[in-house]
Amino acid sequence: MSTQIRAVVITVSDACASGHRADTSGQALVELLGELGAQIAEKRILSDDLAPLEHTLREICDRGDVNLIVTTGGTGLGPRDNTPEATLKVIEREAPGLAEAIRAESLKITPMAMISRGVCGVRGGTLIVNLPGSPKAVKESFAVIKPVLMHAADLLAGKTEHRSN
Repeated sequence: MSTQIRAVVITVSDACASGHRADTSGQALVELLGELGAQIAEKRILSDDLAPLEHTLREICDRGDVNLIVTTGGTGLGPRDNTPEATLKVIEREAPGLAEAIRAESLKITPMAMISRGVCGVRGGTLIVNLPGSPKAVKESFAVIKPVLMHAADLLAGKTEHRSN
């Protein structure tokens, strides 16, 4: 039996945090995770400030009831795009294949994918995945990682037997 995915969705956006823009990307992620059968433990909207984002990622990972955090936003080249930096400060091990696959598939759709800096990695039993900030990019990126998320949850739970495709 597969491990239940218990996820937190974090939208990183000054505009959403201040109420100037609706959080359509975070809502898209909640829906996509729900279609996968994931339990949504919570959904948060944070500003692009580095320290609070780092603290939040660390706190969620360390409480032990969540095995997946998916962020949306803050992965570009803008001066306040801090999501990859916050993630790198928190993770213990990188999972570069996820970010590489997202960028590779996204490049088939838009050249803008090459300036996305999202990273992925693990802290304790929690996988953190950074996705871009637009609803379209969230849907396209999630489609890339969706086939491996259940297996990743199993591996993080210590279920290391191999699966056949």
